[in-house]
Amino acid sequence: MTTTGEEHATGRKGPWWWARWRSAALDVGLAVASALECAFEGVRFARDAGIPVAAGVVFGVLAGSALVVRRQWPIAVVLVSIAITPAQMGYLMGVVGLYTLAASELPRRIIASLAGMSLVGMLIVMFVRVRQDMARGTWDLGDWFVPFAAITTAIGMTAPPLLLGLYVGARRRLMESLRERADSLERELQLLAERAEERAEWARGEERTRIAREMHDVVAHRVSLMVVHAAALQAVARKDPEKAVKNAALVGDMGRQALTELREMLGVLRSGGEVRRGEQGVPLAAVGVAAAVAAERAVDEGEGPSLSELEELVGQSAAAGMVVHLSVEGDARAYAAEVEQTAFRVVQEALTNVHKHAAGAKTHVRLAHRVSEIAMQVENEPPPEVSSASSARLPSGGNGLVGMKERVTALGGVFVSGPTDAGGFRVSAVIPAV
Repeated sequence: MTTTGEEHATGRKGPWWWARWRSAALDVGLAVASALECAFEGVRFARDAGIPVAAGVVFGVLAGSALVVRRQWPIAVVLVSIAITPAQMGYLMGVVGLYTLAASELPRRIIASLAGMSLVGMLIVMFVRVRQDMARGTWDLGDWFVPFAAITTAIGMTAPPLLLGLYVGARRRLMESLRERADSLERELQLLAERAEERAEWARGEERTRIAREMHDVVAHRVSLMVVHAAALQAVARKDPEKAVKNAALVGDMGRQALTELREMLGVLRSGGEVRRGEQGVPLAAVGVAAAVAAERAVDEGEGPSLSELEELVGQSAAAGMVVHLSVEGDARAYAAEVEQTAFRVVQEALTNVHKHAAGAKTHVRLAHRVSEIAMQVENEPPPEVSSASSARLPSGGNGLVGMKERVTALGGVFVSGPTDAGGFRVSAVIPAV
């Protein structure tokens, strides 16, 4: 991860205000060089000013040493260089100070003001110095050379460090901006990865719930009928061998149907797993693939039950000894596959619950085809005997009503269940036809 902002501030490893020891060594070296330069030029300044040479040297050393704080106080360094310009010393400090000032984060108006002051000071000093040298006879080039030399020297001592500092400062700010943007992008990617993991976990939970619901619907009804028929077979095996043979055949049919449905479901899940393994290179695209493949294949290929098998479903319950009556209102028509499957599963689970909890009770199954919806209701009367409800000893997991409600509400429908005033139980559902 990149180091910007607070992490960059806490990543300092140098002494005092320096970020690195290398920066501290560079500034100390520049300060020593500037101090030596100012000390050497202080000798001439002391002679011209009529003061002791030692005083000029000490003054030069102290002034030149100010360069050591150029990173912390660049304005102070530039002001010191401007102040000692009339003494014709501090040229290195002026150049380095202007560069540091331009590369800093200070407002542009302050940089421009100090740079202008330094330019004017250098221009005046160089004008006076070149004029004095020409007066002494050192140079004899004409009067035009004095302003030319003063202007070119002032610009040469001021413009290059100023422009270089502006460029370096702009580049540094750009790099900092890129680092911050990279940090922000990395945090966003981390957040997206966490959200993707949450979505993947949610998809896995939804898939487990869907598989559990499908397994419950497929197994519970068939096995419940098998248990009912097996109990009847045990009761009539000796008294009515012909009826026992019929019940045994029904048990075999129920078992084969249950195995067929389980085999179809496992085939769908297996194909979904193969798709997921084939997409391991794109983890986010594989989130929930098993659930999507299983659901879409069941819808697209027409797998699963439909309303056309409702009479057969009711007939199986009747063959198991239930007194059940089916009534259909409205004109039957084709619905979406998921609508028909949900409607069939609701009736199937309701009949299974009657076998479990109200064996022998008279049951009414009502189906209504309406303009924009399909409604179904399964209502059973109280069982004739209290003990008959447990005669087959059918276990109950308590997930049937929950699964029915999840199926119906997933399609935007309404599901209601509860006991009736007469002591029975009623399951009602309305599913949008579109």
